Amino acid sequence: MQLQVINSPFNQEQAELLNRLLPTLTESQKFWLSGYLAASHSTSISGTMEAPATEFPAGSAGQTSSKEVTILYGSQTGNAQGLANNASKTLEGRGFQVTVSSMSDFKPNNLKKVQNLLIVVSTHGEGDPPDNALSFHEFLHGRRAPKLDDLRFSVLSLGDSSYEFFCETGKQFDKRIEELGGERIVPRVDCDLDFDEPAAEWIESVLNNLSEVQAVGSAVAPASVAATARETVYSRTNPFHAEVLENLNLNGRGSNKETRHLEISLEGSGLTYQPGDALGIYPQNDPELVNELILALNSNPDETVTINKQGDIRSLREAFTSHYEITILTKPFLEKIAQLTSIDELHELIGGGNEEKLKEYIEGRDLLDVIKDFGPFDVSSQEFVDLLRKMPARLYSIASSLDANPDEVHVTIGAVRYTTHGRDRNGVCSILCSERLEPGDTLPIYIQHNQNFKLPENPNTPIIMVGPGTGIAPFRSFMQEREEIGTKGKSWLFFGDQHFVTDFLYQTEWQKWLKDGVLTKMDVAFSRDTDEKVYVQHRMLEHSKELFEWLEQGASLYVCGDEKNMAHDVQNTLIDIIEKEGNMNREKAEAYVANMQQQKRYQRDVY
Repeated sequence: MQLQVINSPFNQEQAELLNRLLPTLTESQKFWLSGYLAASHSTSISGTMEAPATEFPAGSAGQTSSKEVTILYGSQTGNAQGLANNASKTLEGRGFQVTVSSMSDFKPNNLKKVQNLLIVVSTHGEGDPPDNALSFHEFLHGRRAPKLDDLRFSVLSLGDSSYEFFCETGKQFDKRIEELGGERIVPRVDCDLDFDEPAAEWIESVLNNLSEVQAVGSAVAPASVAATARETVYSRTNPFHAEVLENLNLNGRGSNKETRHLEISLEGSGLTYQPGDALGIYPQNDPELVNELILALNSNPDETVTINKQGDIRSLREAFTSHYEITILTKPFLEKIAQLTSIDELHELIGGGNEEKLKEYIEGRDLLDVIKDFGPFDVSSQEFVDLLRKMPARLYSIASSLDANPDEVHVTIGAVRYTTHGRDRNGVCSILCSERLEPGDTLPIYIQHNQNFKLPENPNTPIIMVGPGTGIAPFRSFMQEREEIGTKGKSWLFFGDQHFVTDFLYQTEWQKWLKDGVLTKMDVAFSRDTDEKVYVQHRMLEHSKELFEWLEQGASLYVCGDEKNMAHDVQNTLIDIIEKEGNMNREKAEAYVANMQQQKRYQRDVY
């Protein structure tokens, strides 16, 4: 957009000068300038603050900085990618020249040319690298990995401490790069689900160690102003309280399952999304469980506690309800609890060296179990809540297209109920949505953008979708999007669940898309309708020749759903099909799949 006298407050000379300047600015320069102007405006109002200085790190004033940093991320859901991009903006604001890349897009042979390397990587499944980190991880741990004596590096590792192999991928990268000769800029930081503060501290430490020149007040002051301005933008740390429009059970009467379809209003939020993105929901804990927990602690529910570093105060009941995770145990938490008691059984569980026994105790138990088994504890309510993890958001694949449903987002949530260790247990968010959430209520939400699960850039590219159960959600968004833009590309769905009559999620929509030609083919597998259980991978095998033909024609394949069993079985079946129909040995078939991943033609949204 060109500035003109008629559409701006500038005179002709000013408009011409700005029109020549603005196209030459980088994004980081524009970001800095916006903060500078905001700070200047604040100064003119208060009359007390000096205008920011215009110093830059040596060699960067008005020029590209000589300090180059490469940031590589491995991300399955988008968290690591988002943090990598934020780190890039912060570094560029301090005068660094930054290159950001997913590990799958980075050419490993270029590693020798890198002097400053930052790794931001999540751990997936049972200690595995995310899909877009697999090839780089394999390269670094292989024989071709180069000596990296001239490399300075640091690792930010994301994980979930409720898993046995917490932050394992980040630990492996950190150890391997050191073995290859790399020198750490700052020690590795391992982040749990509540990663915002430790990630911010990590990048600040990296900055302080990368540059000896810290006289950059000009960049620091505007950044704080800009950060204040960004607080009005809804995000993971500032969720939008969205109204629930619809809450429907998708399963028929008599089903063993309950699957909720939620339609949520985005009106007034400014939030946007694309098919393949996820919706983050901050749930509330079950009020009955909260009451039992407070009773077991012999605490006053109205007693106040501080819930964060900012000093926000809530009642103990509200803290347990909305701010802390109370249904999942982790080894770090039990280690902290052990310091509060002399009970031998707990100390033996933690320090006895029997990891299997500890894992068995953690599985299926919650905070209330620990208090009943080892409590009460001689600590204040404040000391106790300080031991807990913050309530993490639950991520759900978005089941709608924004173009087809303006100002709305839809999600598909399976209710989780089970019994273990003598008590009934419930999924925190799924049972909130199933039993306590009504149309008109609000949910704190944000959009989790996921560039690792996206429709092909060419809308006419054939797509194959494998999504049993709630894994069907993103493919509903894919079809809505393709219908909206009039895509001519072929599409093939593999869907599975327990029973055709009660569990065929969104059945009428799929049948309509088939009839209208939006969906080209659909194969279904209902495992409990036959004597022998049939799953989606069996349907894939039945059509192995045609499926391979689609792949050879350039089709992209998408898998969404359970990672531990289904996704693993589907991948092995895919390799079997390629090996058979392509007349390849196993090694070449696996390389075929790896090449599809590299080309972003094989994408997974698994959990």
